Amino acid sequence: MTSQPERSAQPPRRAVLGTALGGAAAAALPGTAHAGEPLSSQGAAPRPWKLRDTMTTDGAWAGFLRAQDLLWTRLPTLWHEGPFLGDGQLGSMIYQEPGANRIRFTVQHGRVQDHRPEFGSGWGTCRLPVGHLTLEPAGTITAVDWRLSLWNAELTGTVTTTAGTLTLAALIHDEVLAVRVTAAGGERAAWTFHPEEAVSPRKISEAPPSGYTANPPWTTRTTSDGTEQVLQPLTGGGRTATAHRSTGHDLLLSVGHSHPSDTAAEADSLRNLRRAKSYSALRQRHTSWWHAFYRKSFVSFPDQRLQSFHWIQLYKVASASRSGGPVMATSGPWLEPTPWPAVWWNLNVQLEYWLIHGFNHPELDSLATTLRQSQEQLIANVPAAYRADSSGIGRSSDMFANRGVGSPGSGAETGDLTWALHNVWLSYRHSMDKSLLRDTIYPVLRRAINYYLHFLAPGSDGKLHLPSTLSPEYPVVPPQDTNYDLALIRWGCRTLIDSAELLGIDDESKPRWQEVLAKLTPYPVDGNGFMIGADTPYAQSHRHYSHLLMVYPLYLVNWDQPENRDLITRSVVHWHELTGAHRGYSYTGAASMYAMTGDGDTAITYLRKFFDPTTRYRCRANTHYTEAGPVIETPLSASQSLHDMFCQSWGGVIRVFPAVPTAWADLTLHDFRTQGAFLVSAVRKAGATRFIRVKSLAGEPLKLRHGLTGHLTAVLEDGTAARTRDLGDGTLAIDLPRGREVLVHSGSRPDLSIAPVAVSEPGPAWGLP
Repeated sequence: MTSQPERSAQPPRRAVLGTALGGAAAAALPGTAHAGEPLSSQGAAPRPWKLRDTMTTDGAWAGFLRAQDLLWTRLPTLWHEGPFLGDGQLGSMIYQEPGANRIRFTVQHGRVQDHRPEFGSGWGTCRLPVGHLTLEPAGTITAVDWRLSLWNAELTGTVTTTAGTLTLAALIHDEVLAVRVTAAGGERAAWTFHPEEAVSPRKISEAPPSGYTANPPWTTRTTSDGTEQVLQPLTGGGRTATAHRSTGHDLLLSVGHSHPSDTAAEADSLRNLRRAKSYSALRQRHTSWWHAFYRKSFVSFPDQRLQSFHWIQLYKVASASRSGGPVMATSGPWLEPTPWPAVWWNLNVQLEYWLIHGFNHPELDSLATTLRQSQEQLIANVPAAYRADSSGIGRSSDMFANRGVGSPGSGAETGDLTWALHNVWLSYRHSMDKSLLRDTIYPVLRRAINYYLHFLAPGSDGKLHLPSTLSPEYPVVPPQDTNYDLALIRWGCRTLIDSAELLGIDDESKPRWQEVLAKLTPYPVDGNGFMIGADTPYAQSHRHYSHLLMVYPLYLVNWDQPENRDLITRSVVHWHELTGAHRGYSYTGAASMYAMTGDGDTAITYLRKFFDPTTRYRCRANTHYTEAGPVIETPLSASQSLHDMFCQSWGGVIRVFPAVPTAWADLTLHDFRTQGAFLVSAVRKAGATRFIRVKSLAGEPLKLRHGLTGHLTAVLEDGTAARTRDLGDGTLAIDLPRGREVLVHSGSRPDLSIAPVAVSEPGPAWGLP
């Protein structure tokens, strides 16, 4: 075994992503000889500028998103074929009732769970099923014509039967499922709610643990206004209440869950229905929310099927997560039979949230909410001897992060909390919201790293070593120095040092963090690249890329370090050349890693494996994904792979169009959010970047790797020249105060239109068109 020396934290020495300036082009740039000299020509009168955004009207958005909608011309028979609705808590999937002439609307809720931690997250604190509605027509179903409108977040269409036609519309808003059905011919709409047994969906794969007793049966009641309620008490305390009523053509349903109270759930479900009033009233509030939501950012590229997929993932994550709500479980709010009815912390939860940043939707971050609110539980999760200064979380938990974590030296998986905190750190970096850093990241990360520090010990080589820990799900446990944990320790110590400085905290632990960075053993590597850990090569196919976290998403070892490029390449190639265990996120992870190298064509090749019908674990008809059960993270991570091709901002540098596939000659980004809290708009035409506009929301330092060639102009929104420095390799440092915008382009001022690009790669709609 050999070891990879660890670089000290330094600015990138060189970069090759994008088109680098060189030779005569570089020599022609003003501003390189004197810091702060503007790039634009001197003495010219200021020419104010403004982007011409064509996506400002409801009509423009409705037309664009209609082309991304999911369509059905035949009845879906499985959950991963059908339409799906949600509001971050309540969720429904629509497909044929198995073996029956009925249509099922599943009814599931992200807060509904058991409360018996003594039986573990798989049974004792698992997500619990609620039930489902069935729509039973008079005649035999012969055809459907459905559209899931992204713009309105609404399912509309018809069901044709041997007796006539049903016209339906459905949405979920404010924890109310609303369905409107009108009948024609000899048809009629008959609704039935079917409660489901309050038992772990894990029953499909194993028997209950010893001592487990079933939850009591549900009861029903009817209120004075005709609302029916199903009441599900729980052995561990608390209750689930499902209320529904039909009025004319409308059916309204809501789910409440409370613990330890046995009555709050009933009141919540009834209050939600009273507030909804009718389908029309709810729809007005619902569409207003979604129309404002979509306008926060825009992206268009010429592959129709992937473009549609990308926008569906934004719809999906907004249907599954909202700040203040429950952290997403492996299936989001759409619970189905699964061996994973909980929150998984060793990859799933991290991949679920990456895409919200570039899409400019920090309001969807329920992960940060959960970690902020669960700090006492995170302390209770570590062994009692370490609770004075440490926190952690085991592989899976409920929405309250209730799961103990093992200790280094026992072969336990110990780094999951630190990796989850990297997501919250990304939320901070994309918002520069210091309260997030002060109240969540710093205190929780400090305790997570403290847990590691209790076990780090010097070896005979003078380096600090970590006793045996598990690289998530790899079947061989290294005797020490697992790369998963070494990468997280390095990232955590560096982040704590930087955070303490930003927060003005003179932390007594700073010398220890510095010592760890100086003395922590290098990453174990061999001829094939990064190993799993000491004396443990990557020797059998593995779906996770936990041994490569230092490459992605931590970027501690990255392409801006020329001496590490061969190591990165060997590691990623070897990860994928051992086949058999790869899953969908193995392909999305490789796509993002190749995007970091600037190789867009290889990146898209790996990403397309996720959509290849010959791939065993591929994207499904409605863009959901399944392995042994439904898992939501992989399609969402595929959208992040696209983001990594379009714009990257790691290492303090914004990279615009760093890895766009050659076939995508045209591309539009608008208000893409980056680290440093910048909003980037950029247009690529005929294979070349035409302009880049950057708006600063926080006044952070701006380094822009632009990919432009020739004489550059950089001007603020009032037309005055921006103060810039050429950092070489196509990177500009630009002085951009908070609230100001800069336009960067080469040659004469280009057309500054923000508009959809023409489709050059047509493809069918998602769903069952």
